[in-house]
Amino acid sequence: MRVSAKSDYALRALIEITQRWVANDPTVVSAEELSRAQAIPHGFLQGILADLRRAGILSSQRGQSGGWKLAVDPNEISVADVMRAVDGPIVSISGVRPESVAYNDRAVVLQRVWIAARASLRDVLEHTMLTDLAKGKLPSGVEKRSRDEDAWQARVPGS
Repeated sequence: MRVSAKSDYALRALIEITQRWVANDPTVVSAEELSRAQAIPHGFLQGILADLRRAGILSSQRGQSGGWKLAVDPNEISVADVMRAVDGPIVSISGVRPESVAYNDRAVVLQRVWIAARASLRDVLEHTMLTDLAKGKLPSGVEKRSRDEDAWQARVPGS
């Protein structure tokens, strides 16, 4: 799985906004402030914020004291929701969802591999919420996986 810059930037910006929500700070956050806080290119961030608004995750406020705020309780927004909002399906094969890919009889087993991979990703991404990220505390199953020493080891072809 490759995590796009769009997904990474979206989540980093949302962590900034959610931390304010967790602290009961109702103020909106400007794109400039988000850009500075997370070192995200401002122009790129504007497009990401618009994607998040279209997905119903953020709302915008115009004017001198304008900016961005959560449109939904962050306890209800998962990492998977954010990734889908900015990048589309979590797993796709050449732009097609795994359940829709057609293989011949000899390769049809690959479809089950892609479906299983998606289920595994969902197990982590759909159970990690924005409030978890903002508080720096992961769900126990995700935390356990992240503490597995083998998970930190890079694998190269042939190893």
